[in-house]
Amino acid sequence: MSSQDFSPASYPFYAENGAHPPCVPVRARTRERYWLYGLLFAMTLLTTTVVGEAMQADFARNLPFDVENGFTLYLAFWRHPAGLLQGLPYSLTLLATLLAHEFGHYLAAMYHRVDASLPYFMPSPLLGTFGAFIRVRSPIYSKRVLFDIGIAGPLAGFVFLLPALAVGLAFSKVIPGIAHQGSLQFGVPLLQWLMESAIFPGAPTADIYLHPVARAAWVGMFATAMNLLPIGQLDGGHLVYSFFPRLHGTVSKVVCVLMLIPAAVLIGRYLGFGGLPTSGMWTGWSFWGLVLLWLGRRHPVIHDPTELTPGRRTLGWIALLVFILCLTLEPISAGGL
Repeated sequence: MSSQDFSPASYPFYAENGAHPPCVPVRARTRERYWLYGLLFAMTLLTTTVVGEAMQADFARNLPFDVENGFTLYLAFWRHPAGLLQGLPYSLTLLATLLAHEFGHYLAAMYHRVDASLPYFMPSPLLGTFGAFIRVRSPIYSKRVLFDIGIAGPLAGFVFLLPALAVGLAFSKVIPGIAHQGSLQFGVPLLQWLMESAIFPGAPTADIYLHPVARAAWVGMFATAMNLLPIGQLDGGHLVYSFFPRLHGTVSKVVCVLMLIPAAVLIGRYLGFGGLPTSGMWTGWSFWGLVLLWLGRRHPVIHDPTELTPGRRTLGWIALLVFILCLTLEPISAGGL
């Protein structure tokens, strides 16, 4: 994920009658806080490894993943640090995917001489991380540059999660009804369903118990789909702005409203409007839809009439395919609901 840390009013208009300036002033690079990058990465490595250890322990005992087990390990790992080695397959796979995504953005920004930070990682006790992001600290004057930085992350991350998912599924196993047990239930993206059909022909998806490496790839798919939502300054929002700058605001609003539908359906049922479907809906999408509708719909203005090249348009269609493959309508739900 990337965000632009500037407003349209904070830089001059460098194009007149569609002409681009011979040179664009480059802002002095910000002094990096490497200690903060390292600290956040170390914390995220710890949380993902603890979660991975809990996943591996449950997987070895043929028990459904129980998120509460991970919470207890936070209090006990320092007494048995060797146990953390079991969590490394999950944590290293997930962090490699996130690093690939964020360094895709970072390297594209460096290539175009755009000042950007190194990745900020966000630890979490649930699945180990809330993801990562970079900050773009200088203006972007070209739609092509915006497109290149926006698409580099999802494509780089997808290149890593694709083999991770294949390897993880090869180590997975079939246990009848395992997906409907445990404290959390996970949706099945299209890419996962296609690979499961090839590796476990005839086995229902609800019977396939994902190895922690495959679960790390699942988290990578969820992060990829989330970032490719065509909203605001998410990666998908950058891509939409590159193609259709005038429609960006409308598209962002429409997608945010669609994300509010699950919560509206549940509220309708609560108020007594029976017959409304709830299966396949996750109100977490509504939470993010509300947040993005309130805070994340806007995009900095880029005065650039230049059209995207045919190669970039092809990559845009590939990004749409990646989004479809990684999207699931109900990513996570509580067990027993």
